[in-house]
Amino acid sequence: MLVADFPQMNFTQMQERLRLELLRRIQRGTLSVSLLSRQTGFGQSHLSNFLNSRRGLSLDALDRILAAQRIVASDLLLAGYRGETLPAGTEESTVPVVSHAVALFEPLIRPSAVKSELHLQAGLLQSIRPHVSRQRRTWQRFVAIRIPGADALPMEPLVFPDAFALIDRHYNSLQSYRPNRPNLYAVRHGAHLILRYVDHLANRLVLRPHNIAYPVELIEVDADESPGDLLAGRVVLILNEL
Repeated sequence: MLVADFPQMNFTQMQERLRLELLRRIQRGTLSVSLLSRQTGFGQSHLSNFLNSRRGLSLDALDRILAAQRIVASDLLLAGYRGETLPAGTEESTVPVVSHAVALFEPLIRPSAVKSELHLQAGLLQSIRPHVSRQRRTWQRFVAIRIPGADALPMEPLVFPDAFALIDRHYNSLQSYRPNRPNLYAVRHGAHLILRYVDHLANRLVLRPHNIAYPVELIEVDADESPGDLLAGRVVLILNEL
């Protein structure tokens, strides 16, 4: 007999995870209450009450929202489970490979957002020290992304086209991980991520390439943001394809 190894979740918990997922999409700018209203046929006031925890959803309403946003139940079922902190001594040997947008904005990685998996030596991730802001502590920690050819050029020969970058999203501090060695970060640059060495100067992030043929770039830090908000995390490992 086959038994699915899924954590238990009741209907109320599923609604709460859906509510948080919708709020994250609204915050990212990929969804609005008016768009969700058009997609589902529900009134905006009805949806606003749900998003603000003033009312729940019926089974039919839940199904319609899931279908409209192309979310499957397993995304909600596994989201909280995968985001939990690993117990001491746990051997984690795989990391999800995701899009740049997911690495930037998704606290918990939904199964449908995983493009592939990066297999690592068992025990490697458990030795890595975090330095995380309070807002990031509940985020799923490690993700990997692919680096397009054009984005790899400023970091050559450290990064080759189509390399994998392993990101520790629990390290969004500018404090050096090792003395006298600069940290390499995945930095929000428009709608995607670029890899750079980073300094903070006069309310700007100074982005330094590895290849000196490319210019240093500056990014303004908005008044309502901290420098760490612009960092997806510290790059722990680069895997170049030979």
